[in-house]
Amino acid sequence: MQANNIVGWDIGGAHVKAAVIKDGEIISVYQQPCPLWKGLAELQQAVNTIMLELGGSNRHAITMTGELVDLFDNRDDGVKQIIQTMTELLPGSELLIFASQQGFLQCSQIEARHFSSIASANWLASALFAAQKVGSGLFVDCGSTTTDILLLNDGQVLAEGYTDYQRLLSQELIYTGIVRTAVMAVTQTAQDQGKKIGLMAEYFATMADVYRVTGELNDAHDQTDTADGAEKTVLASARRLSRMIGCDFYPDELPRWQQFAENIRAQQIQQIQRGCETRLSQHELAQNSPLIGAGVGRFLVKRVALNLDRPYLDFSDLLPVVAIGSDMTAADCAPAAAIAYLAEELGDVFNK
Repeated sequence: MQANNIVGWDIGGAHVKAAVIKDGEIISVYQQPCPLWKGLAELQQAVNTIMLELGGSNRHAITMTGELVDLFDNRDDGVKQIIQTMTELLPGSELLIFASQQGFLQCSQIEARHFSSIASANWLASALFAAQKVGSGLFVDCGSTTTDILLLNDGQVLAEGYTDYQRLLSQELIYTGIVRTAVMAVTQTAQDQGKKIGLMAEYFATMADVYRVTGELNDAHDQTDTADGAEKTVLASARRLSRMIGCDFYPDELPRWQQFAENIRAQQIQQIQRGCETRLSQHELAQNSPLIGAGVGRFLVKRVALNLDRPYLDFSDLLPVVAIGSDMTAADCAPAAAIAYLAEELGDVFNK
């Protein structure tokens, strides 16, 4: 066991992410697919795989969103079962659970009244860390499934909502991402060969297909099954996109589907940009306050920053990182990295 290491865990409904820090530096980052709706065995396998790779640690900080999956009766049940599973998977370790505004709790301190604060709080960990480092700006974490948008001012997170419901109302949470989101959830129409056409409301393609065709999807981030279960090539992705408007795909027409993908991409950017503009309208931030981009889709945040004539700051620039040796970066797994750093700041809370 590496006694000086702290592992930050972000337990999602589709992926498990972990970041390891030692002496204030990120030394490794991991992501494993975890379709948690299929059962807790998926979580067990993902965590065990990561633990084998990282070589062990006895200090862990945990945040989660996986309690939302329909495996569980409700969110409280999900929080309870995830904590219980992680405790069983990490025997003899010190575990801290992030409970939103209440901070970290040791497992022995957690009661049923804490479950609502623990549920889906990973966004706050990332935003708190960014606020400490940057002071003021707009934090935007665009991931495989969702986008979080938080105002930061003078080192504080100006969150309007804290539950998923509240955050959907405030547009601090937009349910759109670059991998798992169905194309039909991004737009109902698109441009094809100079004409506007309605899209089929069918699960024929995902945004991963769009970003494979545009050449922007990193293979390391592409851990979700395709809509038809077929391969993850550019041609197969273009074929899935063609089905969205009732067409067959022919390889010599690839430029047509590249333009089609670009149009859908532009509409997703506009969706995210509208959310950013909504949040910026709630508080006057100096024009030189940056958009801080996190998540595997932060290349879209960089585009939004350009559209809004604001500086762009990558979340990875906030983190002291040594050579990680993988295709994943700390910014790809921002909540896991942030939760590890926030826990490290607590120092002797471990082992109390």
